[in-house]
Amino acid sequence: MKIEIWSDIACPFCYIGKRKIEKALEKFPRKDQVEIEWKSFLLNPDQVTQTNKSSLEYLSEAKGWSLEQTKEITSNVTNMAAQEGLEYHLDKTVVANTKKAHRILHLAKSQGKGAEMKESLLKAYFTEAVNIDDDGILLGIALQIGLEESAILEVLNSNKFTNEVDQDIYESRQIGVRGVPFFVLDRKYGISGAQPDEVFEDTLAKAWNEFAKTNPSLEVSDGEGETCAIDGGC
Repeated sequence: MKIEIWSDIACPFCYIGKRKIEKALEKFPRKDQVEIEWKSFLLNPDQVTQTNKSSLEYLSEAKGWSLEQTKEITSNVTNMAAQEGLEYHLDKTVVANTKKAHRILHLAKSQGKGAEMKESLLKAYFTEAVNIDDDGILLGIALQIGLEESAILEVLNSNKFTNEVDQDIYESRQIGVRGVPFFVLDRKYGISGAQPDEVFEDTLAKAWNEFAKTNPSLEVSDGEGETCAIDGGC
């Protein structure tokens, strides 16, 4: 069964939501039969990267909040993240356009390393507070998870995987995604936002029950009889 997750890298609730679905899957007896696919979503496609401005300053200006209000609100988010074992430094995170990072994520997905890259990008943004629109930083992150330097540089020096990012965004509009994180289970059930743990557990169970009706698993009886193998051995 597939779970598709639309999220942005600069979305604090997306990292929290990632931990929540992971916890639900850890408790799920059929977790080895569940595939997660990360989908791109841009909360602010026209965001200009501003390395000289923290997210606190940016939010204060963009939302019209006082700096004190902004600190209080982000402190609550930081505490929520800490409950999931995450370390946030929202006073240091860099205001950055995330599209290039999403293109690198698609490169990683094409090589079966999407989950590793998603985790690395979220950690880089929220915990390490680095500029995820910087070519050198993205190169370093991608190298750490085992991607080839030439393939990484090809993406950074071109528009490769732009269509894939745009396709994810188009799909999100088709199914009515208005905010992230947004989880789609077997294209039948959706979870919007980093909801309580029981919502993830209950929805996962419901989705599996529906999936199992149309995809019954083969049950093999105990024991083994004599067989011939596909390599000709008997």
